[in-house]
Amino acid sequence: MTPVRLLLAGVAMLVVVAAGGAWWWLSGPAGDEILPTPPEPPRLVDAPEYERCLQMLDEDPEGARTLADSWAMEGGGEGAAHCAALAMLSLGEAERAAEALERIATRSQAGIAARAAVFGQSGEAWIAAGRPQRAHAALSLALALTPADSELLTERAMASLALDRPADALADVDRVVAVEPTLAEAWIVRASALRRLDRLAPAAESVVQALRLESDNVEALLERGIIRQAQGDAAGARADWERVVELAPDSAAADLAAQNMALIEAGPLRR
Repeated sequence: MTPVRLLLAGVAMLVVVAAGGAWWWLSGPAGDEILPTPPEPPRLVDAPEYERCLQMLDEDPEGARTLADSWAMEGGGEGAAHCAALAMLSLGEAERAAEALERIATRSQAGIAARAAVFGQSGEAWIAAGRPQRAHAALSLALALTPADSELLTERAMASLALDRPADALADVDRVVAVEPTLAEAWIVRASALRRLDRLAPAAESVVQALRLESDNVEALLERGIIRQAQGDAAGARADWERVVELAPDSAAADLAAQNMALIEAGPLRR
């Protein structure tokens, strides 16, 4: 999982210091940032057209969709449908992509791991579309097939936070960090879940662990600033958010950091 997938696309639904929301859950497909296609999408079929189409997704998603549509007319089947759905996602058509990916995973005759990965992609697309309930359902279907997949567990934890279910999120990421303690993103999600449960001391420990692993991770710095503010350390929070803006000035994380700093200037905040 790449760090940008924690922020996904668009403008934050809530300014987290003021409202306590999940900072990576964003409002929908109309934003400036597009959900990236995973670098190694699961392979449902073995065909040269499929490989060529998948390779085009990052640089030319419109061309990939054209190729997929043409291949579909020639009998490309679920390989063509899968590439077309990923192209939709890269082009910002998140809800259509989510529906297509879910349908493909349900009907596919591919192996368990590939089907689980496509259900996971559907979950990502539902996240980008601002549909946390659908995302959680798709990710649960994925985990029914591959229950120990750390990436899927972390993504479902994000969906749980967006549904205001921090205890469920914590249960998922606790499983992840127990077996993959070097996964920084899981520690960040864990920190946010603990914060939402008003367990600030262990939340702070979790985000410190994330920063030990990736000292310049902007999502971890953003979360640590939120926790510091909740602990009454406004200066520490500001230092973290200023670092976010310095590291990634054009990112959604920087936008949130700037909003949170503006709220500090505006006066006392509620958690």
